[in-house]
Amino acid sequence: MSNFLGLIAITLLLVIPAGAAVVLALRSSYRIGARINVGAALVCLLSAVILLGARPEANLYLRVDDFNIYLILLNNLVSFTTSVFSAGYIAHELETGRLTPKYLRFYHAMYQALIFAMNLAFLANNIGLLWVAIELATLVTVLMVGIYRTRAALEAAWKYFILGSLGIALALFGTILVYLAAQPVMGEGLPAMAWDQLLVHAHTFDPALLNLAFIFLLLGYGTKAGLVPLHAWLPDAHAEGPTPISAVLSGLLLNVALYAVLRFKMLMSANPNALAPGPLMVALGLLSLLFAGFMFYRRGDIKRLFAYSSIEHMGIITFAFGMGGPLANFAGLLHMTMHSLTKSAIFFAVGHISQVKGTQRISTIRGLTATHPLLGWGLVAGVIAIAGMPPFGVFMSEFLVVSSTFAREPWLALPLVIGLLLGFGTLLWRLHGLAFGESHGVQAPGPTPVSALPMMAHLALVFIAGFWLPGPLVTWFQHVAALLG
Repeated sequence: MSNFLGLIAITLLLVIPAGAAVVLALRSSYRIGARINVGAALVCLLSAVILLGARPEANLYLRVDDFNIYLILLNNLVSFTTSVFSAGYIAHELETGRLTPKYLRFYHAMYQALIFAMNLAFLANNIGLLWVAIELATLVTVLMVGIYRTRAALEAAWKYFILGSLGIALALFGTILVYLAAQPVMGEGLPAMAWDQLLVHAHTFDPALLNLAFIFLLLGYGTKAGLVPLHAWLPDAHAEGPTPISAVLSGLLLNVALYAVLRFKMLMSANPNALAPGPLMVALGLLSLLFAGFMFYRRGDIKRLFAYSSIEHMGIITFAFGMGGPLANFAGLLHMTMHSLTKSAIFFAVGHISQVKGTQRISTIRGLTATHPLLGWGLVAGVIAIAGMPPFGVFMSEFLVVSSTFAREPWLALPLVIGLLLGFGTLLWRLHGLAFGESHGVQAPGPTPVSALPMMAHLALVFIAGFWLPGPLVTWFQHVAALLG
């Protein structure tokens, strides 16, 4: 019975968003499209919940295991809340004429196609299928970034396409090299591309091929994760695309790419003669963290500012997984979860703020706590959380990253702490004017409390996580941390 329910849940996670994308592409009514979008995302969320208690057996194509189960749940939770936020946000874009009914139909269809691609990436038990899913997610988000059809939006979409294609090409080459390393041991065919089979035999693979493969995979999927130096697509994509897509990019799609890197890291760790993947990940993580910290100071666009914050935090997560060990891996998993919830909540607030203020320029957005208290204090809570201040969950995960680094490699703790302080100082400096500065001019009405529910729900979860984590979640973190090595 458990296997049957699990198969149904997996089927729904893939069929519902794919079917909804087709239906939405044929619908022109905004209200119907928005309801289908939210409803399909809700069905996917409920299906992910079912998988917690009904896990099906793996096959050569799809797999639900201890590593991906909670990431599937997180993916569909944020997808659902973003679809709810998107309903009100996109309605405003229609009213102001920034989007036409034709593009609204396209937007909703692409949103469901993106959910399908991300679910497929997490569920894939085949390294080729994983690559296809991430490539599909890249193409879909490229189209969504350029949906406003302005010169800046099209330029951002083109940059994303070029760099994303470069990254995905590197990842494809790395995937082929892994298959070539497996082929002499496992023979030709699908078993030599299945995660569960690869892990069993990884210790016998040619370490030279594995080493070369991992470098290409880290650079390729690292491009999609927003790691420096192949990060340049990310700030433009956030600044010029619809804000719900910024929330999904930062909160989910970066996780999908890093998840792929971690899967291959497990293969490397299973081969005693292969290159240690940790130092490469530590170096890219620190570079991303420090680079983003310095770039904060010159950002004048509020969405671009938080795009660099995403680069910073993906650097922290990559650094933690590069350090490895039970504590650092636990911290990386926790930080991945907290960043997804917090950053999407911030973009929910920023989306409404840019609409009521009519601008994304930080210099003209002032005094939000006075003009729009719900948005202003929501942004304050979100920035305090993402800056790593207690009592939010991000503080706990960053504290664990720093403490584990001090315990094992004290000399790495200095650049880590410097990077964290750079981001901390800039975000609080920017927050002061945004939230408490003197506002000017006539203020447009803010969103209703119902429209702000996704933001408040995410911030509440991150706040609770600062004090208490559910026992099953802690157990999962500990188990996966051990698997990651």
